[in-house]
Amino acid sequence: HLHLDLLGALPPGDIKEKVDPHFRPLYDCLQEFIGMGKFEQYVRQGIIEITPLAYMRGRTFNEAFVVLDEAQNTTMPQMRMILTRLGYGSKLVITGDHTQIDLPRPGDSSLLTLADIIGSVESVSFIDLCGKDVIRHEVVRRIISAFDAYQMREKEKK
Repeated sequence: HLHLDLLGALPPGDIKEKVDPHFRPLYDCLQEFIGMGKFEQYVRQGIIEITPLAYMRGRTFNEAFVVLDEAQNTTMPQMRMILTRLGYGSKLVITGDHTQIDLPRPGDSSLLTLADIIGSVESVSFIDLCGKDVIRHEVVRRIISAFDAYQMREKEKK
């Protein structure tokens, strides 16, 4: 997602040019999964839509599969807004990593308390992934383990 205040003054025409760099990881993933040709075709046909979170207010997603990526950088009002956009026949997947919060005040991340708030709501479930779930290069798994061990040592010092 991309906060509206981070967009700055929009150039004339469409927003795509301004937000494309922010969505590059998502584009890369989709292109790897379905191929560049299909990806471009689906975007042209409106089957796939990639839009900043700032432009979700007022929308309703019926018969849609919605992904909120990098949710560790959403505040509680933003999270509530996206959660209440779901219409009939839709599913919402929220991804985020609590170790990668970029908000000025990390405690403002909605990801830190979301399970406490809606974890008991029917049809809502959470899946926690850890280092063994890493599907990138093997060294990434070891790096994550090293960071986790460091953080545990630091926590024990306090």
